Amino acid sequence: MIRYVLSALLLAAPAVAQTPAGVPEPLRGAWFGPDCTAPESMLFVTPRAAVTLPMEGAARMLRFVEIRDRAPWTIGTGRGAEAPRLALRAEGEGLVTAAPSAKTRDDRLPGEAATETWRRCPGQPAAFAAMHGEGLAFLGALERLEAACTGPADACIAALVAVGDVSGDGALGTAEIARLLRGAAWVMAAQEGGDGETLAAANAAGAISGLLAAHALVGSLDYDGDGKLSVAELRQDRGALPMVVGDAAGRPFRTETVTDGAGFLRSLIEGMMGSR
Repeated sequence: MIRYVLSALLLAAPAVAQTPAGVPEPLRGAWFGPDCTAPESMLFVTPRAAVTLPMEGAARMLRFVEIRDRAPWTIGTGRGAEAPRLALRAEGEGLVTAAPSAKTRDDRLPGEAATETWRRCPGQPAAFAAMHGEGLAFLGALERLEAACTGPADACIAALVAVGDVSGDGALGTAEIARLLRGAAWVMAAQEGGDGETLAAANAAGAISGLLAAHALVGSLDYDGDGKLSVAELRQDRGALPMVVGDAAGRPFRTETVTDGAGFLRSLIEGMMGSR
């Protein structure tokens, strides 16, 4: 179950080296266009991704496997046969972006690609926050998980608890785990270019399946019975390989035909009973 959850949370992770600095800090965050009075689209930029979320139409998410500085542009390249790119540059208090064709050379950006201007809005539109806030929060958390999970398992598990711990008690409750899984569902739908209705449906489906998975995860790993998962519980038998312990005496029980964990346990109990 823990493997399922970690797989769901890291499903979108490009396993390649990244420029540590990522997208420059001033270019990150929420941008809106064409204006703040009645914005029709939002661009959200993280250190290693950019996602365009129009009120009408398909989302476009690029998770950058490479980020280069070609002043005045910052160029993020996504994964795929055509290596899609997004060029970003600051312009006054705004942001200008261009999506150049695959044939355009970096030194000729943006080439013939149309540019789009984005603005910061003093009060972020409530509709965008309600529709996408949880998913975008997870996108940032996913990047932190990717950075932590390149090393020891302990660091990865600690990062999982850190990004999911809304209450600040150092553990993950059922609602906090379900929130992470809803965010993962949103990221999957956005990566596939889903529109607003599709993203909302993914959130709704993720809410149901995420809650079921969260209950199952807590039920299977909550060893102290407090209703939450601590770092210690998550890393139990996973942070490091166990010492070689056992006993040379005895003979193996018959488990050759067992196909699942419950069957294995039943066979083990029957073997113990039969060995008396």
